[in-house]
Amino acid sequence: MNARAEERAGEGAYELAITRSFDAPPALVYRLWSQREHMIRWWGPKDFTCTALEMDFRVGGRWRACIRSAQRGASWMGGVYREIEPERRLVFTFAWEDGRDQPGVETLVTVTFEAAAGRTLQSFHQAPFVRREGRDDHLKGWGSVFESENDYLRGLAGAGS
Repeated sequence: MNARAEERAGEGAYELAITRSFDAPPALVYRLWSQREHMIRWWGPKDFTCTALEMDFRVGGRWRACIRSAQRGASWMGGVYREIEPERRLVFTFAWEDGRDQPGVETLVTVTFEAAAGRTLQSFHQAPFVRREGRDDHLKGWGSVFESENDYLRGLAGAGS
């Protein structure tokens, strides 16, 4: 995993960028983000389970999810799909419903899927973060989420999907 945390001058200047390579074609990796039956099985960091997921997967459609762990309980998040380019790119907003990290501030997430040497290069960008600590918490969380995504992809490959 290649991760980069960037800072610019001023408030809300913290950004997060993570690149992962998966042993699967872009069409399959994209399906994991665009189809509820897949996403609910891997969405969430280690020791969390996605217990609820609503997806109106279209530009302007809303999404909402709950992840739960024994230690932290339920955490609800959601947003709106802004751009969808099938098998290439997703852009959506992200905010915690309880306002933790940065009350009243939505981040914009961009995920791209690119074929590279028989694999998929998934690039993830999220901004703005108003505090470095919030960005760094997301860096840890998303890194773990992408491990779950990779484990789920391996399971699909083993099942012959």
